[in-house]
Amino acid sequence: MLTPSFGILDNRCVLQKNILGAKRLHILFKLAGAFFSFFILLPTTSSMVNAQTTPANKALQTKPVSKQRGIQVNQRQGAKPAQKTVASLTDPGSEEYSQFDAAPDFRVTRGCMQRGFRDSRFPQRIGIEDPEFLDYFRNQTTRFFNTIQGSCIPYVAAFGKRNRLESLSIMNGPTRNEKSQILTFTVSSFGGYLVQEENLVDQMQFWTEVFIPLQEVLYDPELLGDKLPIELVWELNTIVKQIYLDDVSASENTAKQVRVIVDFGTRERWAQIWAVEIINPETSQVVADAFWLNRPEIPGSFFTSSGESIERSFWTNPLSYRRISRGVGQVLIRSKPNPNNPQAQNKDRRYRTHMGIDYAAPTGTPVFSVADGTVAYIGFSGAYGKLIIIEHLGNYRTYYAHLNNFNNELLVGNAIRRGMEIGYVGSTGRSTGPHLHYELRKNGIYVDPYNPKIQLDLWSMRPNDSGQFTKHLLLLGNINPE
Repeated sequence: MLTPSFGILDNRCVLQKNILGAKRLHILFKLAGAFFSFFILLPTTSSMVNAQTTPANKALQTKPVSKQRGIQVNQRQGAKPAQKTVASLTDPGSEEYSQFDAAPDFRVTRGCMQRGFRDSRFPQRIGIEDPEFLDYFRNQTTRFFNTIQGSCIPYVAAFGKRNRLESLSIMNGPTRNEKSQILTFTVSSFGGYLVQEENLVDQMQFWTEVFIPLQEVLYDPELLGDKLPIELVWELNTIVKQIYLDDVSASENTAKQVRVIVDFGTRERWAQIWAVEIINPETSQVVADAFWLNRPEIPGSFFTSSGESIERSFWTNPLSYRRISRGVGQVLIRSKPNPNNPQAQNKDRRYRTHMGIDYAAPTGTPVFSVADGTVAYIGFSGAYGKLIIIEHLGNYRTYYAHLNNFNNELLVGNAIRRGMEIGYVGSTGRSTGPHLHYELRKNGIYVDPYNPKIQLDLWSMRPNDSGQFTKHLLLLGNINPE
């Protein structure tokens, strides 16, 4: 009985050995396959993937995409809940605009050139030597010179880099009347030059000339309410303070006059100052001046007759303030002191980035819009407290925070004009005292308006602005015969 059982056991042992041998072979085949995939196929596949992704990576390296916060999130196509929109608007940005553009080269010459026997050589007499422009000028001015009134030809020329002509405006006489014509030559973006002919009557139908004593503008602006719309009083006062740099004590008894060209506006059009000139009545000499350029893609700007912008002062003066209590930088996060271990308290100090300018001022001080725009947000927003956000052309937005109250007439979507009273200084939100927290953002990224290295298009003369600029100097500026 035992012998058969031993035979069965032996057969079973042989079968188990065969099974174990097969398993070993299967495991060895798996290990060989893994070895082949890891050391042979993987490098080949990786090289193929790298070869496919290299162009995309290079494109990303040449055009890096930075994460933008704040209003960038709000620029979307799909309709989302209103709460997300508000959160994106009021998000305190942690990035700072760091595009440092060099100030463009710009030079202006103006005067009233005495007529000569060959008026076609006029450009050469003011320093323009481009043969292509000389031929174009000669062909376009045949009729114009037959309408000259007076003994000189008023002109304004603007030059850019390497003394290249940007624009030239000429008028057919120093006396402005219904027969006055202006020709403006500009550089075409497709090569060559363009010319535009305009009549003075069509341009000046909405403009009014006003003379105001300089003393009133500087020291008694409340007296200007009978002469100018209230929103223009703040603007005129800011302009004069920027362009008139004489000693203050000498200005108190001055007889100088401020010549203002103003459009008083209508229900469909804002009132606007177009030109300001400070004139010495004894010599009729223009001491200082500024001219307005209305630009469709970005907010308009004021420039002096030499092409220098004074816009930065407007974008950094939203109120009459005592001092700047805090600028851009690192701010210590306040925490409760630890009396048991004061040394550890000092070592564990933490800081946060402060994006914005804080203007210390008494509660209730009026706050003004720094430029034309539209109300994008008005209400309470966390650490900002009572906040107004104004959207401007060119993807710019300005923030006015910690307000005590708002202008009761303001609603989201309302059009705002520069100099309009929008709110009042307070200490709402995360604030340690009455002040205005002010921010300027471009594409949702914070811009330090006091950084002199940053040259935004807001306060720069662009090449395509020069034609309008030279024309306005002829239309609105004082003409002195040479």
